[in-house]
Amino acid sequence: MVCIAGPTAVGKTAVAIQLARQFSCSIISADSRQCYRELKIGVARPSMEELAEVPHHFIASHSILDDINAAWYENWALEKADDLFRMNDMVIVCGGTGLYLRALIAGLDEMPATDPVIRLRIQNDYQEKGMPWLMSEVQLKDPLFAAQGEMQNPQRMMRALEVMEQSGRSVISYRSSVAKPRDFDIIKIGLELPREELRERIAARVRKMFNDGLVEEVKSLVTFRNMNALQTVGYSEIFEYLDGKITLEEAEQQIIHHTRQYAKRQMTWFRKEEDVKWFAPGDVGGMKEEILKVFTT
Repeated sequence: MVCIAGPTAVGKTAVAIQLARQFSCSIISADSRQCYRELKIGVARPSMEELAEVPHHFIASHSILDDINAAWYENWALEKADDLFRMNDMVIVCGGTGLYLRALIAGLDEMPATDPVIRLRIQNDYQEKGMPWLMSEVQLKDPLFAAQGEMQNPQRMMRALEVMEQSGRSVISYRSSVAKPRDFDIIKIGLELPREELRERIAARVRKMFNDGLVEEVKSLVTFRNMNALQTVGYSEIFEYLDGKITLEEAEQQIIHHTRQYAKRQMTWFRKEEDVKWFAPGDVGGMKEEILKVFTT
């Protein structure tokens, strides 16, 4: 299993497709939002042309009405990988959701089931009081998540509050301290770019989202705005614009700013992972050599 990780907009999809074509294998996504078929532009889902190049899994495969989390993903992805390994001796996993990747690679302890009453109350409080309230609540009630988690991702932050209220434990504590055994080799590849280049890529991606119709996409989802899947960068800001709280230009700048902050947190997360081999996105040849080492030893 070749896991390709890195910050948003670094070029993971393009690299995964190139490697999948060279090794004639499939790609399992490890993105917690691209799995929702209702979300396309705001999650930078791969294009139809990209999806047609090699088989992809966990892309536009589920609904925002489905209750999906890292523990669920661990079981689903392991079953999918098992199916794919029957046809090929290599599978590529590609995505920037660190907790999903860790769940698949090392496993998670069983997490408490979601209490819909607690979830709805937290979501309503967030809608009413906004991000400053949410950040304050997480810092107060789950300082461990505040220090290590995605503190610009409202969806993850609300989940942290849910778990803490239901179990009295930080969601971080459910990360398994001992890696679960896997019956396949794992190669971890990290993609990185110079800071300014990544910042420009993020800004260009956000501008393209607006040109491609991000506002119209969000308008079509207003009915579902309280769903957990929509409490995230790229959607929250447009809802603020639609509510008349900020201008469209402010929404765009906030999305760029929040996405850059998210990318920084992603890199902090992946830098802490063990045995990651780091490459520039253009060095596909170097990645191929790293992969071939496993097949020749």
